[in-house]
Amino acid sequence: MTKSVAVLMGGWSSEREVSLSSGANVARALGARSYEVQLHDVKRDLGGLLAALSPRPDVVFNALHGRYGEDGCIQGVLEVLGIPYTHSGVMASALAMNKPMAKKLFRNAGLPCAEGRVVHRDEFLKAEPMARPYVVKPINEGSSVGVTIVRTGDNPPFAANHWPFGDEVLVERYVPGREITVAVMGDRALGATEIRM
Repeated sequence: MTKSVAVLMGGWSSEREVSLSSGANVARALGARSYEVQLHDVKRDLGGLLAALSPRPDVVFNALHGRYGEDGCIQGVLEVLGIPYTHSGVMASALAMNKPMAKKLFRNAGLPCAEGRVVHRDEFLKAEPMARPYVVKPINEGSSVGVTIVRTGDNPPFAANHWPFGDEVLVERYVPGREITVAVMGDRALGATEIRM
C-alpha cells in the first residue's frame, strides 16, 4: 500500500524561501520512492491547513523552517490532529527555539556556554551591554537569522532602529572559532557541517 505524505513548507517566517526549497526537494525525493506526496504551502490560516490535511495523510513531513515551523507551533497542531510527523516534539521544539531557555538547559546539564544575557532594546540604546566584541541574537529565530557580531568600530544593531526581531535580544560574549553543526537522530550522528557567515 502506498503511504501518503503531506509535505508542509513555506510558512511566513524569515526562512520562507529556504523552506520552499527544502519542501520541493523532499517532495521530489519521496515521489522518486513511490510515496504519494501532497505539497502544502502553509499560510497563516489554520482552517486552510486543516482542509489541506483532509483526507488525513499517513504522515506529515515538516519542511517548515524557523518560527511556527520549528518552535512547537505546527507540532502542537499535528499532535491535536493525531497525525505522525517528522521533527522533534512540541516541548523539545519550543525549548530549542527559545535561545535563552535552551542556554539555561545546556548550563544545567553541565555544558559550557558563552557569557551572555537577555537585553531589552531600551537598555541597549542607553549603553552597550558588554565590551566588544559580542554577538547579538534574536531570542527565537531559526538558523543564524539575525545573528550579528558587533566588533570595534561597528554600529550596534539597534542604532538605526532597523532590528526586525523584537524588543529583546540575547547578547553573548564573542567566542572566536569555527561553528560546526551536527545532525543527530536518536543516538546516531548523521554528519557535521561547518557554518560560515
